[in-house]
Amino acid sequence: MIQSNRLWFIAAGLVLFCGFLFLLAIVLSGVSRMISTPTTPTIDLFATLAAATPGQSGEELAKLTPTPFEDPVSVSGGSDGPSGKIAFTCQIYKYQSNEQICLMNADGSGWQRLTPEDGFRHYYPSMAPDGKSVVYSAFRETNVYEIYEISLDGTITRLSDRLGVLTAPEISPDGTKIAFMRWTVASDQYQVWVMDRNGGNPRQVVTGSGWDPTWSPDGTRLLFASERSGQNQLWVVNVDGSGLRKVSDLPAIRGRSDWSSLNQIVTYSGTPWNRELFLMNADGSNTRQLTPAGGNSQGPSFSPDGQWVAFTAYFDKFNDIHGCEIYIIRVDGTDLRRLTNNTYCDYQPRWGP
Repeated sequence: MIQSNRLWFIAAGLVLFCGFLFLLAIVLSGVSRMISTPTTPTIDLFATLAAATPGQSGEELAKLTPTPFEDPVSVSGGSDGPSGKIAFTCQIYKYQSNEQICLMNADGSGWQRLTPEDGFRHYYPSMAPDGKSVVYSAFRETNVYEIYEISLDGTITRLSDRLGVLTAPEISPDGTKIAFMRWTVASDQYQVWVMDRNGGNPRQVVTGSGWDPTWSPDGTRLLFASERSGQNQLWVVNVDGSGLRKVSDLPAIRGRSDWSSLNQIVTYSGTPWNRELFLMNADGSNTRQLTPAGGNSQGPSFSPDGQWVAFTAYFDKFNDIHGCEIYIIRVDGTDLRRLTNNTYCDYQPRWGP
C-alpha cells in the first residue's frame, strides 16, 4: 500500500512538472513574439505603388506610416533660365497614397509644399493662369477623387462634389472654366469633362474615351489622349464637342501633353523606361523628338512663353523606382537642366507665371 501511494505521488509530481514546463513554454513564446513584432505596420513598397487607384478606401490609406521627407536640393544649370513657377507632385513619403503638391521657381529654388494632409493622395497639379493658385486632384473616399484649388497662401477650396474619380484639372486661359478627366464605376471609362471655375455646370465634352485634357492657347479647344482609333493618340475637339480630329501619329502615346502659346504641342511616347518627348505643330505636322535618349522622359509642360519644356525624367537615376526628377529643356533641344534632386519621386510638373 505504501509503495502504491509513493508511485502515485511520483506520477502526480511528473504531471504537475510537465504542466509547468508547458505553461513556461507558452509564456516564453509570447514574450518572443512581443519582442520580434514591430509596433508599426510593415509597408510593402511594391504593394502600395498603386495604392490610390479607383477603389482604394480611406481606411486603407490611413494604415500607411509616412517616411519623413528630405529637403530638396536645387541643381539648376545657370541663372539665364526662364521665369515663373512650377507646380508638381512630390512623393515625399515615397508612397503614391501619400503624395503631396509642391511648388518651386523655374530655376529649382524656392521649394515649398502646398498641401497639408499627410495621409491622402494629392496629384495632377496645374497652375492658374494668373499664378495665384493651383488646382489638383485628391482622394476623398472610395471611388471619389475631388478637384481642389489651393491659393499660394494655403487657402483650400473644394470645387467638385462626388462626381467620381476626377483627375488632371486645368484652368482655361481666361480663368473661367476647368477641364478635367472623369472616371466612374458605372461608366468604367475615362472621359473629358469641363466645368465652371467654381465647380458649377459640369458636363462631358465629347462622347467616348479621353483623358488628360489641356487647353488651346485661345481657350476654344481641348487637346486630349484617347484610344478611340484603336491606338492611343492625341485628339483635338472644340469645347462645345464639335470638330473632333486626330492630330498625332506616334506609337505608345501615354497621355498628359501640353499646348504652348506659340501653338506647338508637346507629348511623350514610347515603351516603359524608353519614353521620349516629342514636339509637333498644332495640326500634328513636323513631329520631332525633343529629349536626348536614355532618360525615360515624360509628362511635359511648356513655360508660359513657349520657349522651354519642364518634364519628368530619370537621366541621373535610371531604373531607380524613386529616381524621377524634374528637368527643363529649351524647345530646340538644348540646355537640359535638372531642377530637383531627392531620394523620392518628383513628377507631373505644370508651369505657370
